[in-house]
Amino acid sequence: MIQEYIENYRKVHRHPVNQALHAVGIPMIIVSLVWVFFNWKIGLALFVLGWILQFIGHAFEGKPPAFLSNPKYLIIGPLWLVQKWVRKILGKEPAESPPKEPLKTQ
Repeated sequence: MIQEYIENYRKVHRHPVNQALHAVGIPMIIVSLVWVFFNWKIGLALFVLGWILQFIGHAFEGKPPAFLSNPKYLIIGPLWLVQKWVRKILGKEPAESPPKEPLKTQ
């Protein structure tokens, strides 16, 4: 089930600029959630900048962020990024699966 969400997320995050901005923005947001307990100003700055990068990426993609249709994608995004990094490290590209109907996002 989670892999289906990740696959759906991947399908709407294809533009290289969007992918690059997500590769920076998602970790910034995650780090900010911890950093805010040590220095709230830096934590808040990281959080806001991370989200700005996400929305700029979606301007390049031409699609709204997936979490606007389903909040589960707030968790799926980081999982997608980790999976992407692991595949890159291992030298494995995702296999193209036969087309499926998109997941319902409600």
